[in-house]
Amino acid sequence: WIKKGGPPPQRRDRLPKPQQAEKSVSLWSILKEVVGKDLTRVCLPVYFNEPLSALQKLAEELEYSEVIDQAMTHPAGSLERLLYISAFAVSGYSGTAQRTSKPFNPLLGETYELVCQEKGVRMLAEKVVHHPTIIAGHCQGRGWSLDADSDVRSKFWGRSIELTPVGTVRLRTEDGEEYLWNKVTSTIGNLILGKIYIDHGGIMKVRNVTAGLTAKMNFKESGGLLRSREQHVVQGTIEKNGQRLAKPTISGKWDESLTAELENGGHLQLWQRNPPPPDPTRYNLTGWAIKLNELTDGLEGKLAPTDCRLRPDQRATELGNYDEANKQKLRLETKQRAARKAADAGETMKPRWFTPKDIPMGEGLAYEYAGGYWEQRARKEWTGCRDIFGD
Repeated sequence: WIKKGGPPPQRRDRLPKPQQAEKSVSLWSILKEVVGKDLTRVCLPVYFNEPLSALQKLAEELEYSEVIDQAMTHPAGSLERLLYISAFAVSGYSGTAQRTSKPFNPLLGETYELVCQEKGVRMLAEKVVHHPTIIAGHCQGRGWSLDADSDVRSKFWGRSIELTPVGTVRLRTEDGEEYLWNKVTSTIGNLILGKIYIDHGGIMKVRNVTAGLTAKMNFKESGGLLRSREQHVVQGTIEKNGQRLAKPTISGKWDESLTAELENGGHLQLWQRNPPPPDPTRYNLTGWAIKLNELTDGLEGKLAPTDCRLRPDQRATELGNYDEANKQKLRLETKQRAARKAADAGETMKPRWFTPKDIPMGEGLAYEYAGGYWEQRARKEWTGCRDIFGD
């Protein structure tokens, strides 16, 4: 598919200049009514959104897919391959630094595709359950495939928001290996007083199911109180068949870089964060994130009608047309409520591209890619796709 796709398009390095000045809205005036509640059920004005969908947040984690490519240059079952794959799993958090705006909550059936010939990856994500919000994704790379499902449960505790992900990430390689890992808990703090910060804490276990190897990546949450050199620290150890190895070990920061210390005393840099774009905007987007919502030349005619690049409120937010964005957001949420009532009355709404499995969320991959998306894209025939954005 990479060769058939032709040369990659020219991609942007900044967002469009906003058409309107933003209005000042008090976050506390809204959040004080929802302490202890699930924020996915709270309707916020677009001023609190960044111009990306939660579906695209899944695609953000592919920024450093070349780290998996590097892992694939090492033999199956090797410690080196596990080290690089563990670094890739951590690298997905690097784009969250200083990112405190809320992504758009996708509508049921909303999708996002990513085709990046330069990196040799293509991905599809779909919102498969409305409440709780569950997103499933499938990615193809060079000699590997990545699958994920995610239900991020959020709670507001007065001065902070806690985001607890439930789900599984699975990497399969063409030489027969399978890796599984979980996500850690994220916190957005100092919402009322002080500088807002985001941090991550907990243990991420990256398991090579085939070889009996596990990397335990410890995200040390600082609570926003420690000096900068002590923030965002990640330390990793390796276990083989349940026994901890003295070496190699992994150390670094989730927003900077990761290095492995090897058995022979040498060091191996596994991953390093890319430099920031010329204009990160107030959203503090990475250069990769800035590209994700772009409609490059000729792309619009190829997209599924459910792709979030075509979602009018999100597009208006990116353009800085906030009045139109709020108007469209209200319209789409009203339409979604009507669809939900129809579903409750017996009109079944099933995922279009993913199939549920009889596995509880978090205990294994609960949604599997059913296939067929890229074939329909090639034919420009979107059979079975609902009209979720229209009037």
